[in-house]
Amino acid sequence: MSGAGEAERSPARVLVVDDQTVVREGIVILLGLLPGIEVIGSAADGLEAVRLVAEHAPDVVLMDLRMPRCDGVEATRRIRADHPDTQVVVLTTFGDDDSLFPALQAGARGYLTKDAGGEEIVRAIEDVRSGEAGLSPQVQRRLLERLAAAPAKASGPYGSSAPAPTAASSASSVSSGPSADRRAAGAGGTAEALPDGLTAREAEVLALVAEGLSNTEIARRLHVSTATVKTHINNLFAKTGVRDRAQAVRYAFHHGIAGPLGPGPRG
Repeated sequence: MSGAGEAERSPARVLVVDDQTVVREGIVILLGLLPGIEVIGSAADGLEAVRLVAEHAPDVVLMDLRMPRCDGVEATRRIRADHPDTQVVVLTTFGDDDSLFPALQAGARGYLTKDAGGEEIVRAIEDVRSGEAGLSPQVQRRLLERLAAAPAKASGPYGSSAPAPTAASSASSVSSGPSADRRAAGAGGTAEALPDGLTAREAEVLALVAEGLSNTEIARRLHVSTATVKTHINNLFAKTGVRDRAQAVRYAFHHGIAGPLGPGPRG
């Protein structure tokens, strides 16, 4: 048991990539002060980042986007293709859609802007190491807003293998809160009314994930343990075929399990 605990506490080996020397050195200094982080090197552009990843196999790369020779999106694409065990968290000044979506499509599992604090950076690194998405709540909101503005494709969000939402599925959709169970069970509704065999509770958890809540916040909202939330998330990931929280957000919206957010922050 102690061996497993030590393995869980092993520092995350991180490579910092930024073309601005002052910024890069500042991030390195900041990470050096944070618990659970070991900085194994830094790079001034994407080409150097790809080379250092091949040499040192870091757990996580903190990647800037706008850089000479090879930008962060292309570097992310190369790293994820050749070194799938290395995760990429984008750390950039830019939070616009033209920066966000290409980075996620290239394989980044996290996305933060440079106003993020040390605690948020550590959380994103831990999330991507554990197989989750390290997206800030603001980025998750932008993702939902972008999806809300785009019409659902007939082939579904993941290509022809995923069914498009139908009028029946939209009518039987659930949202977060106590109404989720009532919608699934009331008025003759059954568990089959939810896509991919999701239970009402799993759909409720999925809706809260789509709102940008962490496992701890979901547990508090539903008055259950974080272990129970993790079990629900693992089950719904397996049933729906999504790989991380970013894909779960897309799935939730396209199947009517989460509606578009209104203006302004929630909570």
